[in-house]
Amino acid sequence: MPALTTRRRVEFRDTDAAGIVHFSAFFFWMESAEHELLRAAGLHVFDPLPDGGTASWPRVSASCDYKAAVRFGDEVEVSVHVAELGRTSVTFAFRFEHAGAVVAEGRIVAVRCLMHPDGRPQAVPVPDEIATRLAPFRGV
Repeated sequence: MPALTTRRRVEFRDTDAAGIVHFSAFFFWMESAEHELLRAAGLHVFDPLPDGGTASWPRVSASCDYKAAVRFGDEVEVSVHVAELGRTSVTFAFRFEHAGAVVAEGRIVAVRCLMHPDGRPQAVPVPDEIATRLAPFRGV
């Protein structure tokens, strides 16, 4: 599967009182890896539009399944790929490994939205140019 892979060193702030990575750290790592994938594709989290508006990718779903504990000081390999490209959404799939073993798997669904001045997001179709830029990161 075509994926972008990055590494993270577990820092003290990522852990709970037992020194095990707190469940919430995986969500920060997923978001960070997603942003790295977008940058690698030449895309942005916030896109200024010609009319002065902005488009972005609010999340509508996020999940993570944990398989094994990771501890302070461990190095975690985070892989992300585009699992699905819908009419208005992108589903990113994540795999976390430590020492060659899968420790967690996650998903984020983000919807392409116009961000109105009143803060209300409006879902819009994913532009063809963006779909083309994400194509190299599509999983099978």
